[in-house]
Amino acid sequence: MSLFKKKAQKYSAPPPPPSAPPAEEIHNHQANGDNNNEAPKSQLVFHCQQAQGSPLGLISGFSNVKELYEKIAECYDFPPDDILFCTLNTHKVDMKKLLGGQIGLEDFIFAHRKGRPKEIEIVKTEDSLGLTITDNGAGYAFIKRIREGSVISRIPHIEVGDHIERLNDENMVGKRHYEVAKLLKEIPTGSTFTIRLVEPLKSGFGSIGPKTGSTRSAKKQSYGSGKETLRFKANGPATIENDHDDRSKAGIEKINGLLESFMGINDNELATQMWDLADGKTNSMQLADAIDNSDLQEFGFTDEFIIELWGVITDARSGRLS
Repeated sequence: MSLFKKKAQKYSAPPPPPSAPPAEEIHNHQANGDNNNEAPKSQLVFHCQQAQGSPLGLISGFSNVKELYEKIAECYDFPPDDILFCTLNTHKVDMKKLLGGQIGLEDFIFAHRKGRPKEIEIVKTEDSLGLTITDNGAGYAFIKRIREGSVISRIPHIEVGDHIERLNDENMVGKRHYEVAKLLKEIPTGSTFTIRLVEPLKSGFGSIGPKTGSTRSAKKQSYGSGKETLRFKANGPATIENDHDDRSKAGIEKINGLLESFMGINDNELATQMWDLADGKTNSMQLADAIDNSDLQEFGFTDEFIIELWGVITDARSGRLS
């Protein structure tokens, strides 16, 4: 009997830099008291700059990535659609420090805005283009990694961080990264296609960093351990949760490897969601049922993948991956 209910096939944060002031708590004086398990929109303030250089901004009042982008855009008075992605604690286009489904309470946010558009004609000479695609959680897919020696690596105008805006005449805005990856994979070998990219706005400075010497950084912080994060939920409010331990991190990393080998997707947020869904589960049947009853069911994972996934989870729990 199948482990998985068949569906139609469709296709944590690094330590802050020494000068980064942590997120601040705004006390909520409601009659029913504060709730530290959830993150109301008025509870936390994060420090932000534009990656190409800007004054320090204070961002609060968001519960998901889309709302975060809206608040950053409001702070700096530009359209929310101008933001390609955000990095944590670095102004550089560093794919290892992308803002995804969670933010450490002491993380400093850098917003990378749209820069120059470019349109390139590519001949697909090999089955694989050598791209790893991710998305910003708000409708933009972009290049996370380019494999050395691949078709794309031989095209100097295509770079990590470029937003994939169009493939031939089809608009990619609003599509998830796995949808874009599937469309690229389905382009026949030997054919020619056109890709329109938008690169991140380049900095005019050699380096920038968070504002230093702020009196705020001297304040005693309620969340000063750096071990807690504001995690965005697919359904429901953002919550403050403890950071994953070493075994959990090893398991999430291994799950990410499974995703890449089975589906060509490298997605730490998706891997983290799978790990969290396995919490309290004691066998692969329960895990399959949990995935099937979540928003992950649209991926149409096979029974083979679920069994491999459960093996990784049990290995990580027992410490065999640490």
